[in-house]
Amino acid sequence: MEQSLNTEQPIINVITPPLWLVAELTYSCPLHCPFCSNPLDFAGEKAELSTTEWIRVLQEARALGAVQLGFSGGEPLMRKDLELLVAEGHRLGYYTNLITSGAGLNEVRIRALKDAGLDHIQLSFQDSTREMNDFLSSARTFDLKRRVAQLIKSHDFPMVMNCVIHRLNIDHADRIIDLAAEIGAEYLELANTQYYGWALRNRDHLIPSRDQLRRAEATVAAKRAALGTRLKILFVVPDYFEGRPKRCMNGWATTILCVNPAGTALPCQAARMLPDMSFPSVRAVSVRDIWYESEAFKRFRGESWMPALCRQCPERGVDYGGCRCQAYLLTGNVNATDPVCDKSPDHGIVLAAIEAGERAPLKPLLFRSPENSRMIMGGLATLE
Repeated sequence: MEQSLNTEQPIINVITPPLWLVAELTYSCPLHCPFCSNPLDFAGEKAELSTTEWIRVLQEARALGAVQLGFSGGEPLMRKDLELLVAEGHRLGYYTNLITSGAGLNEVRIRALKDAGLDHIQLSFQDSTREMNDFLSSARTFDLKRRVAQLIKSHDFPMVMNCVIHRLNIDHADRIIDLAAEIGAEYLELANTQYYGWALRNRDHLIPSRDQLRRAEATVAAKRAALGTRLKILFVVPDYFEGRPKRCMNGWATTILCVNPAGTALPCQAARMLPDMSFPSVRAVSVRDIWYESEAFKRFRGESWMPALCRQCPERGVDYGGCRCQAYLLTGNVNATDPVCDKSPDHGIVLAAIEAGERAPLKPLLFRSPENSRMIMGGLATLE
């Protein structure tokens, strides 16, 4: 893991323990968002880890040094043992965070989660109105989310509101910010869609225009000035429009350890689809051995794996060569320079995707669902 942001220096290959454990408890979810980051073939995933297995993972990761614990999914509230896992995380000394759509959260469960020691809740909305929110989730959730927001506040949880931004809702940024202020969120993340999983499948229908992005940035700046410290707003620009890749997961296997519902350990939630890589299971290998000894986790640490273009770049210690999943999805080469970098010889792929989005007519979205996942696995699903 790099210890300095001096970009003229090479990356220092010191492996430090993971700080974050992301526990993807389940792929089950009552929502069907077309930008979901879950893998396209999630319906074929193996049996979920048991309560006992998850508790062992939490214990091993904490012993290794992890201090943040995020419960994610799917919808983690679909797991009936969530409160038990939160309680164990709290006992072990983690700062615990629930990332939820709100589906399944009621007075009884939020009180139980509070008693178990849950520290933080991130609540997602899809848009600022019932009509658009429920269309984008393909489920009637807006009124539920409003009630859940009240529960979160009444139980004195710090609350982050998250809204994934894309072509269909980016022009509503002002109203989404107003909604966040109205429900009492301390922090709003306007996370522009990053194109993995279902979002990549729907990219032509989700990618905003340059004009939309500029208007949204101006809207956010005006709202920040008006709201002051009342609401902190993070506006995450899509990689495609940045000209430089993000520091993906703070660097491959340097900071974050993800465990998916079936127990596969990953450097990020999307990495399972990378070719010619075998990711270990926590059912067979200890968390310590996974982190320090797994060939998959070692694969893209440091800079020896980088193409010459990246190794010679003074910014390599800032972005660590960009995102391996994004490089693979756009070029078919997991070792390629991330094409969102405007120094990449493949950057034209990104520019073409932006232009295609500008011209693409609106068509039906492919919503995330077990049925559509099985169709994709069978090679049957298209966007046409």
